[in-house]
Amino acid sequence: MNSRDLKPDDLLLICRASLFAAERHGNQLRKGRSGAPYLTHVAEVAGLVAEATDGNDAELIAAAYLHDTLEDTSATYYELENLFGPEIAELVEHVSDDMSRPKAERWHKQILNAAALPLRAKYIRIADKASNLRGVLIDPPDWSDSTKYHYFGWAKSVVDRCRGTNSFLEDMFDETYYRGILRFRPEKEGD
Repeated sequence: MNSRDLKPDDLLLICRASLFAAERHGNQLRKGRSGAPYLTHVAEVAGLVAEATDGNDAELIAAAYLHDTLEDTSATYYELENLFGPEIAELVEHVSDDMSRPKAERWHKQILNAAALPLRAKYIRIADKASNLRGVLIDPPDWSDSTKYHYFGWAKSVVDRCRGTNSFLEDMFDETYYRGILRFRPEKEGD
């Protein structure tokens, strides 16, 4: 798809979603040591989804921009539905954690629910995990190597239950995963 193929309504939808994400995540920072704006993460996820779909699914790209608004901002499902339509609101809801629950429970639920996600939500889930792992590699948070290693393993457990969705996204995730596992693996006795 080239820029001449974009429908004006599709381009406007993606622009509106990116602006909404920028407004809602405006003061948030990534966990990395550099304190990069959080918007870099949602833009990366949207970019990965756009590449994976050859830019042919504007609603999915918009949902990728919005994927963290329900769990990390004051945005509500009904607000997303009113502004972007029910399909986008549902996609975002599918990939949103209930932040009132403990982290261990949320992580376990992501693994359990990953296989049952709708196909388009799996695109966002895999792109999100790939982006998060890339962030840990490029701009690591102040975590121990053991914590990073555990995080990579958990992310793989989620993505493994989404396999068969999109080879581009899965390859991107796998490449990042293996780089991290090799970098953060615990030292073995006698090494």
